[in-house]
Amino acid sequence: MMENDNNNLYQKPPSLFQMLKSFSKEVLTHIANGRKNVSTKDYAERLEACYSCPHLIKHNMRCGLCGCLVQHKAKWETTTCPDNPQRWKEQKIASNEEK
Repeated sequence: MMENDNNNLYQKPPSLFQMLKSFSKEVLTHIANGRKNVSTKDYAERLEACYSCPHLIKHNMRCGLCGCLVQHKAKWETTTCPDNPQRWKEQKIASNEEK
């Protein structure tokens, strides 16, 4: 991976297949959860964590690990950060019995 010291301009994202696989899984889980989003505060905290992450491909605002567009993925209640350890706080997601 070629890297620009300032913004990972040359970081290679995951393959198209891997991005589609990851996005499909995330969107199906989001829909099954009733398309719920995190709070405005949690969304801002998630974006802040992404902006300071060395994996962020800043020129197109994609996660360098999963390839997702962070502005969208960070909104969804069911999504998690793919980094290890993850950079987002855990969300309490109601089970179907609690809904």
